[in-house]
Amino acid sequence: MSHKLSRWSLPAGIDELLPEQAARVEQLRTAVLNQFHGAGYDLVIPPLVEFVDSLLVGAGEDLALDTLQMTDGLTGRQLGLRADMTPQIARIDAHSMAPTTERRLCYLGTVVRARPDGLGGSRTPMQVGAELYGVAAVEGDLEIISLMLNTLKIAGIEPIVLDLGHVDVFGSLAEQAGLNAHDEEIARDALQRKSNADLQALLTGRALTPAVLDALMALSRLNGAWGAVLAQANQVLAGVMNPSMRRALDRLQKIAVVIEQSFPQVSVLIDLSELHGYHYQTGLVFAAYAQGVGREIARGGRYDDIGEAFGRARPATGFSTD
Repeated sequence: MSHKLSRWSLPAGIDELLPEQAARVEQLRTAVLNQFHGAGYDLVIPPLVEFVDSLLVGAGEDLALDTLQMTDGLTGRQLGLRADMTPQIARIDAHSMAPTTERRLCYLGTVVRARPDGLGGSRTPMQVGAELYGVAAVEGDLEIISLMLNTLKIAGIEPIVLDLGHVDVFGSLAEQAGLNAHDEEIARDALQRKSNADLQALLTGRALTPAVLDALMALSRLNGAWGAVLAQANQVLAGVMNPSMRRALDRLQKIAVVIEQSFPQVSVLIDLSELHGYHYQTGLVFAAYAQGVGREIARGGRYDDIGEAFGRARPATGFSTD
């Protein structure tokens, strides 16, 4: 009996939708795509399978461990099932469409991941997102964040907490500390885990100025309500502030003010140790959280020049949610 049952069971993390669930997903899909269309975003449908050397370039390099791979019987080359559509959209913008000053693209489809996230999520979620190319100004960030929040509202998800960060703060401090790439990754990981003990162990014995050391050690504490965090950051980072960090904090403030005014039901926080996607994010990072859910329900940020690997580097920002 157990053998017969296991024969028809699905692999861990692989889901199927029964009629009621499928109908709900289809309703959401239609509503979300209608919103994107109304905001000027054109739908693209990238392939489920690509050659690995195309799928895992640029930002896609971070997806290598999540990508299921196989050998193409026709060419002998390695194929990969997409684990995230963002690199694919960058390729489409750079290679498959005529050059434009600005471009707005949206997408929706299933992605396949070799492993579930740490909380046992689906390995075959339906991913939806939007990408804005060619707009470097803060207005581009605000447009994408607003689109994400409206998407979550359509899905009936509330209340929402929006967490903002900016990789240039840590990046500037790592440069001032003289960290090499390996040590920078260790420091980033320690900050992500809020482990000041590990960060202290890494920095002990280095020839750092007290201001740089104190600033790095303070990053994990610089999180919470946006106004209080920015006030504290301006004090803690005063001795190490450079133009890059100043621009980062100013942009965070502009975004927080506008989002709080436009979406009064959304709680806006800032976390300067939030560094997801640090290897390819180039500025603002953000994530949305919902009550009772132990992980982010949507995330995004700025990844300028993501298309460089495909031959077209330009400003880019976007978000995705499963």
